[in-house]
Amino acid sequence: MSVTVCQGLGFVVSALGLAGVVAATCMDQWSTQDLYNNPVTAVFNYQGLWRSCVRESSGFTECRGYFTLLGLPAMLQAVRALMIVGIVLGVIGILVSIFALKCIRIGSMEDSAKAKMTLTSGILFIISGVCAIIGVSVFANMLVTNFWMSTANMYGSMGGMVQTVQTRYTFGAALFVGWVAGGLTLIGGVMMCIACRGLTPDDSNYKAVSYHASGHNVAYKPGGLKASTGFGPPARNQKIYEGGPARAEDEAQSQPSKYDYV
Repeated sequence: MSVTVCQGLGFVVSALGLAGVVAATCMDQWSTQDLYNNPVTAVFNYQGLWRSCVRESSGFTECRGYFTLLGLPAMLQAVRALMIVGIVLGVIGILVSIFALKCIRIGSMEDSAKAKMTLTSGILFIISGVCAIIGVSVFANMLVTNFWMSTANMYGSMGGMVQTVQTRYTFGAALFVGWVAGGLTLIGGVMMCIACRGLTPDDSNYKAVSYHASGHNVAYKPGGLKASTGFGPPARNQKIYEGGPARAEDEAQSQPSKYDYV
């Protein structure tokens, strides 16, 4: 799979997942009335993160918002915060990933900059998907706890008779939408992170260095001996012997040898 295809597919999957997270957050059917013991009823209750609704048998639906903040359960407020954080991070990831797409060239942007932006958007998508999944899971756990507590309270001490006057709530459609959307956002973020490796420039090319074996060329002149190299070493490393054989012999005699210490 090429880098462009992986990056584009990750962007599309993440965008679909973010749209699903937004839709799940705005939906009202996070918890719906359980009709197992009472399939025939005149009203049907369902609740969301922002309001609760009642649908009558005639088809008329009335919804009422939660006009309080401190009166709501702490778990419900935590779920709200997680979903909002997931949406905000997903929107930022979408904006960053648009400029990071390899098929879009903006000015003289290099591949290394696009790789960093792709990695950033992938991390944002992963965090966004995790927030959505955690938020939906927390709400589902709260529903399960309340469901079994309501079931236990429905059994009275009068011969084990079941009292159906208490309303129980079960999973709504918004929970499944949120789980699927969070998973898509998470998968899209992972694909963006994988595509980042292909956009990173290869720095494994090393400059070639050529080595030449040093050779010494000795040239004899009538007036003396001159030692030189073929690569032109500095002047201080060159010794030019001039003045004839007599001067060379004097310099040789002036140098101490091992026989002088015997």
